Amino acid sequence: MGKWIKKAGWISILSVVLVIGACSQKEAEKPASNQEKPVSGDLTPLDKPAKIYIAEDGAASGAGFYIAKEKGYFEDYNISVEFADFANSDDMLPALAAGEVDIAGGVSTASFFNAIAQGIDVRIIADKGHNMPGKSYFSFVIGNHMVDEIKEYSDFKGKKIAVSSRNSIDGYIYEEMLKHAGLTEEDVEYVHIADFGAMLGAIDSGTIDAALNIEPLIAQGIHQGFHVRFGDATDYAPESQIAMVLASPKFMANEELSLRFMAAYLKGVRDYNDAFFKDQGKDEVIDIMVKHTALKDPELWERVFVTGLDPNGKMFIEDIKKQYETYKANGAIRGEIDFDKSVDPSLVERAIKEIGLYEE
Repeated sequence: MGKWIKKAGWISILSVVLVIGACSQKEAEKPASNQEKPVSGDLTPLDKPAKIYIAEDGAASGAGFYIAKEKGYFEDYNISVEFADFANSDDMLPALAAGEVDIAGGVSTASFFNAIAQGIDVRIIADKGHNMPGKSYFSFVIGNHMVDEIKEYSDFKGKKIAVSSRNSIDGYIYEEMLKHAGLTEEDVEYVHIADFGAMLGAIDSGTIDAALNIEPLIAQGIHQGFHVRFGDATDYAPESQIAMVLASPKFMANEELSLRFMAAYLKGVRDYNDAFFKDQGKDEVIDIMVKHTALKDPELWERVFVTGLDPNGKMFIEDIKKQYETYKANGAIRGEIDFDKSVDPSLVERAIKEIGLYEE
């Protein structure tokens, strides 16, 4: 596994998010003497300590892992975590399928689905990023020179629109917006800008009129006077599944460890939701996010539209399938996927039975 893993640190906030784990001991029927106390009335700790490696790159969508680590939820189950990273994302799926990796984060792309279609055996098991209604963290902005000209989505006609990639979640949201606007690809000028940061200068100079950008660059661009938000991605893609937690079949078969891992993860996600959507324990959670993510400005955390993370781990499964079909219609998919096998929410369902359902 050493050839795949390196210490996490400075990688871009937009990198694919991975969680790397090692095999661990099965739980005995009774906890060890120093782990006898059940955790908050739910699952007992593992009999013997287990260690997992979480490959993180400072992405906000890793909040559940960061918070669970810092608040001791993994430790409560006798699990320790260490953050690490892959040299590149192409190595991730084969390693996951081979059992070298237990848990990983995946972002919707044609290459991701192609890997599964061509025999890479992984499971899509939980939500790891979606847009919140009216507060999308991944959405369109328009240049200040366009505020009097673009009032409706149909006003994008004839405009230059920057998108970072095609046959990915970026291209999918772009296409959904065009359909919502009643426009075709021929009605607008697609501008490929792979670097989200470079979109700021391009939109400020008037080289482009609009861009599909992401937080915290959206909030930073507004603050610096480069652009303004336009509408919200949930206007036309209300249930877009942007990122997903992945698992190897081998990890899923380790029921004692995987169940406790998911329970701890969901507890972290619930604290995240309490902080940003209920204003409960927000200062503590922001401190954790500042420590672990690339966004080091606590004040900016008050202004960004944060990543949506479902406190019950729910995925938009039909949207995952729709994304696949969109890429396939574009000629970017080779092969078929058995979604009944590849998408498996059973671990989330089992964890919720133990820790309870989160009530909004």
